[in-house]
Amino acid sequence: MSPSNSHDEEDTFKILVATDIHLGYLEKDPVRGNDTFLTFDEILRHAQEKEVDFILLGGDLFHENKPSRKTLHTCIELLRKYCLGDRPVQFEILSDQSVNFGFSKFPWVNYQDGNLNISIPVFSIHGNHDDPTGTDALCALDILSSAGLLNHFGRSSSVEKIDISPILLHKGSTKIALYGLGSMPDERLYRMFVNKQVTMLRPKEDEDNWFNMFVIHQNRSKHGATNYIPEQFLDDFIDLVIWGHEHECKIAPTRNEQQLFYVSQPGSSVVTSLSPGEAIKKHIGLLHIKGKKMNMEKIPLETVRCFYIEDIVLADHPDIFNPDNPKVTQAVQAFCVEKVETVLECAERERLGNPLQPEKPLIRLRVDYSGGFEPFSIHRFSQKFMDKTANPKDIIHFFRHREQKEKNEDEINFGKLIHRPASEGTTLRVEDLVKQYFQTAEKNVQLSLLTERGMGEAVQEFVDKEEKDAIEELVKFQLEKTQRFLKERRTDAEEAKIDEEVRKFRETRKENTEEEDEEVREAMTRARAQRSQEAALVSGSSDDDLMDMGTSGQKGNDDSDDGTSATSGRVRGRGRGRARGGRGQNSTSRGASRRGIGNTRQEQSNSSRTYKPVSAPVKNMSILEAFKSSRQQPSRNSSAKNYSEDIIEDDSDVEEISFTPASKANQRLSSMSTSSRRSSQSQMSRGVDFESDEDEFDPFKNTSTSRRKQR
Repeated sequence: MSPSNSHDEEDTFKILVATDIHLGYLEKDPVRGNDTFLTFDEILRHAQEKEVDFILLGGDLFHENKPSRKTLHTCIELLRKYCLGDRPVQFEILSDQSVNFGFSKFPWVNYQDGNLNISIPVFSIHGNHDDPTGTDALCALDILSSAGLLNHFGRSSSVEKIDISPILLHKGSTKIALYGLGSMPDERLYRMFVNKQVTMLRPKEDEDNWFNMFVIHQNRSKHGATNYIPEQFLDDFIDLVIWGHEHECKIAPTRNEQQLFYVSQPGSSVVTSLSPGEAIKKHIGLLHIKGKKMNMEKIPLETVRCFYIEDIVLADHPDIFNPDNPKVTQAVQAFCVEKVETVLECAERERLGNPLQPEKPLIRLRVDYSGGFEPFSIHRFSQKFMDKTANPKDIIHFFRHREQKEKNEDEINFGKLIHRPASEGTTLRVEDLVKQYFQTAEKNVQLSLLTERGMGEAVQEFVDKEEKDAIEELVKFQLEKTQRFLKERRTDAEEAKIDEEVRKFRETRKENTEEEDEEVREAMTRARAQRSQEAALVSGSSDDDLMDMGTSGQKGNDDSDDGTSATSGRVRGRGRGRARGGRGQNSTSRGASRRGIGNTRQEQSNSSRTYKPVSAPVKNMSILEAFKSSRQQPSRNSSAKNYSEDIIEDDSDVEEISFTPASKANQRLSSMSTSSRRSSQSQMSRGVDFESDEDEFDPFKNTSTSRRKQR
């Protein structure tokens, strides 16, 4: 290597750029299950062969928010295989790392950890598929960060103000300010940009000598009024934007003439939807940065499965297809078979030149059958290509182009603005569907208490994040808030007046979007906390459940205040002995002893329900009923709430009403029960009380930028 080239290497950053790897996508599919892992292996192998300084990922490393053990294990295995080693890291970090990685328990870059031997650092933001969730707000990237295999940055939990502090990198004479912002709802971030609540902090020294690079994971194309982030929102001092989330590969930097920066969209490394954008050749980028100059080298991915897509409009071939012909459906099917066979031949020729490519291709024929045609059986068609394609059941997609009615010349033809047949509606989100449904629904179906926005967010949490209690907690939270509002207004208990106040309250909340977002977040937090509490209770009472199956005469009369049952073997044995001793009694005495001692599993299940709050009456209560109940019977409600556990435990009244006076045998059993209960209570006091070992997540708080110091 010549001295000039050696000098260039000392001053040039080499960065491997990739986004939307989606590890674990279709991992259970027998044909496509290993595609994401093969491509990720190729990406890391390119980084090792090119001897890059670091790898930069733009979000969605994982396809699922909670990746499977296989996916997580394979990811860790590959990162350890390619990113650990003795090759020294050639760049330094000058910024305050406690600010850059403040959410980690190890707030410093992994290659500076004395216990690790990192040769290729990996920096990544989170995407919308692997974003932080749960009570501790953790994601799969945090697991890799704690293991020292990846540096998770660009995370922000605030919804009031976002200060993006860059990672300042230094190599020779080249300085890079690396900004990152993990994925968040587009509408929220759009509103924060409009309200000037997003700030990108700049280094004070040599502002003009830094190469400013920003990594973002949001909608780039416009899917709605605010369901995207316009490029004009970003600061004009940025030099390069790495844009994730969009799967179409546009990795060559394009210049934004208004903001005067470049945008690179690497796209996904795996086909996750059979749409035209996914059919473009997949690439990753090798980015060279020296001073304020850059160069993006495109690297084609060879392990990506081939994908071919073609549109067929039957009405465009009147010489071949006549809708009046009774055998036109068979002719259309034969034509599609011929098309697929041609594509298979083309895929086989392409695969012969690349042995790393998977054998079976992905094929999609989009057939427009408008004009009087009828679709044929897709299942029968797929049987012919079961062993030849990777998606035999999805080869054919029938759709009918909407015929526009004749309109006046002065009217606008909105049909020209609709592009849904081209993208097959893949960009429509869950919350958009909920909002559209309630806005177009009949009057008696529309929401009167909840808002479309809040319900859409709850449904999205339920669908995307598997928060099973999200909708229930949102309804309960907003119901309680409305009840408090009505009480404060001292509204009369009349249905008409209550409905009018509720409508006013709902319109007020719809106008204040920030307050509504806060409500949704609080409701989601309550749902996650409720789920964690239930999981802890189930885990803590598992041994008690096993004991209850073996003892049939003990728990009903154990008056334990803290709800903890004894788990010693002696208590379990004595319980079984008492149950065996009762076999010689007559049916009446056995029934009486069963009711007196609490010997049925029904009472055991009722007793266990007292561990968690009973919320069924609140869920089934309407606004009017809840309002009347709270105003007219406050003392009765409070007493029922305070003594719910005693009501379940106390069954003396039932015994007196249901049975005749006890016989001598029953009295003898009653005395045995009393002595047994006292003995079990004394053993409980001597037993071990297991407490929950759950630790609350205590993230490091962000500090001000004034703490940054030069190294």
